[in-house]
Amino acid sequence: MSLVKKFATVGGATLGSRIFGFARETLMAAALGTGPMADVFYAAFRFPNLFRRLFAEGAFNAAFVPLFAKEIEANGTDGAKRFSEEVFGVLFSVLLLITIVMEFSMPLLVRFVIAPGFADDLEKFDITIRMAAVMFPYLMCMSLTAMMSGMLNSLHHFFAAAVAPVFLNVVMIGALFYALYTGADPLTTAWYLSWGVLAAGVLQLAVVYLGVLHAGMSIGIRFPKMTPNVKRLLILAVPAAVTGGITQINQLIGQAIASSREGAIAALQYADRIYQLPLGVVGVAVGVVLLPELARSLKSGALREAAFLQNRSIEFVLFLTIPAAFALWILSDEIIRVLYERGAFHQENTVIVGSILAIYGIGLPAFVLIKALQPGFYAREDTKTPMRFSAVAVAVNCATALTLFPYIGAPGIAVAEATAGWISTVLLFTTLLRRGHLTWEWALAKRAVLLIVASGVMGAVIIYLKRHWEPWLASGAPLLTKVGTLGLLIAISMVVYFATAFLIGGADLGMIRRNLNRKPAPAKDA
Repeated sequence: MSLVKKFATVGGATLGSRIFGFARETLMAAALGTGPMADVFYAAFRFPNLFRRLFAEGAFNAAFVPLFAKEIEANGTDGAKRFSEEVFGVLFSVLLLITIVMEFSMPLLVRFVIAPGFADDLEKFDITIRMAAVMFPYLMCMSLTAMMSGMLNSLHHFFAAAVAPVFLNVVMIGALFYALYTGADPLTTAWYLSWGVLAAGVLQLAVVYLGVLHAGMSIGIRFPKMTPNVKRLLILAVPAAVTGGITQINQLIGQAIASSREGAIAALQYADRIYQLPLGVVGVAVGVVLLPELARSLKSGALREAAFLQNRSIEFVLFLTIPAAFALWILSDEIIRVLYERGAFHQENTVIVGSILAIYGIGLPAFVLIKALQPGFYAREDTKTPMRFSAVAVAVNCATALTLFPYIGAPGIAVAEATAGWISTVLLFTTLLRRGHLTWEWALAKRAVLLIVASGVMGAVIIYLKRHWEPWLASGAPLLTKVGTLGLLIAISMVVYFATAFLIGGADLGMIRRNLNRKPAPAKDA
C-alpha cells in the first residue's frame, strides 16, 4: 500500500471522528455556550484528555512501535506477543496506582494545576473536583487503548485504532441530545457528559481489543515484571510522552492561565475543535503511518528510502496545511458563526472565538509539521532530543501567555501556543538536517514558496467574494443560507488553490505520483 493510501486510511477514519467532534461541539455551544458550566466541564476534562494525548499520540507511538516492530523482526509473532503481555502487565499496574493517587489528590490538582482561577469560586471549584474524579479513569482506558493501537499500527491494521475515537464523540452527542430533549439545566448536562466520557473510554478499549484479536494477536495477563524490554520502553517513553504531548501541555498551561477569566477556557476549546480537523486528519495520519515506515526502512539499512519517506511526508503536509492556514485566518468569524452561533452562543462569543481560531490558523502548519518531523527521531530511538526542544517550547509558551493574557485575554494564549509550535518545528527541522537524517531538496523548498503564493491568490479570492456575499454570511441570515454560502466559498477557494498551485508549479503530477507510488530505494546504503 502506498504512503498516501495509508495516510488516507488513517486520515479518513480520523476525519469521521472530527466530523462527529464538530457535531458534539455545536451541541455543546447550544447547550452551555461559554458559561460557567462549560468552563467547569472543559477544565475537568482537559486533565484526563491531556494524558490521553500524551499516551495515544506520544509515548506509545514513539517508543512502543519501534520496539514492537523490532521484536516481530527478531522473534516473530510469538516474541511480539510476549513483549506486549510484559508491557501490558506493567502498564496496567502503574495506571491503576496513578488513578488511585490522582483521585485522592484531585482537590490539590484542581487548585494548583487544572484551574487555579476557580479557587475563589467555591461552587465551580467543588464541581470541577467531582467531575474530574469521575472522568479520570478515562486515562486508564485510553492508555491501554493506545498500547493496543500501537500494536495494530505496527501490524498495518490502521483502521480500528483510528476509528476508536469516534465512539467518544458518539456517546457525548447522545448525552447532549438527551439533555436538550429533557430540558436539563447546564449543571445536569455537564454531569451527563462526564459520565459519558467514562463510558466512552470503556467502549474504545473494547473496540481496539477486538481489532487486535482480528489482527491475529491476543494479550494475556502477566504478573508485572521489569524485563529488559520493558525497561527500554520506559526509557524511551517518558521523554516521548512529554514531547508527543507538547501541544496539549501548552494548552493545559493556557487553561490554567485562562481560568482566571470567565468564558476563556470554553472559547479556547471551541476554537481548538476547528483547527483539530486538519491537524487530526493530516498530522495524526502522517505521524501514525510514518513512524513504522521509517523504523522499518532504518532497520533494513535503507537510509535513502527513509530520507525519501521523510521528505514526501513534509511535501504532503505543506501541500494541505498552507492553504488551510490561509483559509482559517480569513474565514475564522464566518466558520464560527455557522458552526456555533445559536442558543447560548451569541454574536459577541463569535468575535472572541473567531480571533482565537485565526491565530491557531497561523500555527497550523507548525503543529502538523511537528507530527511529520518527530518520527525522524523516534524511529532512531532518540526521544530525548525532541523532549529538550519541547522544554524550550513550553518555556516560550508560558512566558508569552503570561505576558499577553492580561492585555488581550484568550487570544494571547493562542498567540503563545502558535509561537511555541513554530519554535519547536524549527528546532526539529534544523537538527534533522544538521545530523544528515533529512535531505535538503531545493525543488521541495521552491514548491513550498509556490504553495504560499497559490494560497495567497486563493486568499485574495476569498476576501473579494466574502465582501460581496456578506449579507448571506451575516448573523441575521437563515442558517441554511449561511451554510450554503460558506460551503460554496470553501469549494471555490479549493478550486482556485489547486488550479493555481498546478499552474505555477507548486504541485505537479510528478509530485502526486511520488506520493501515490512509493518506490523503495536500494535495500542497503553504504
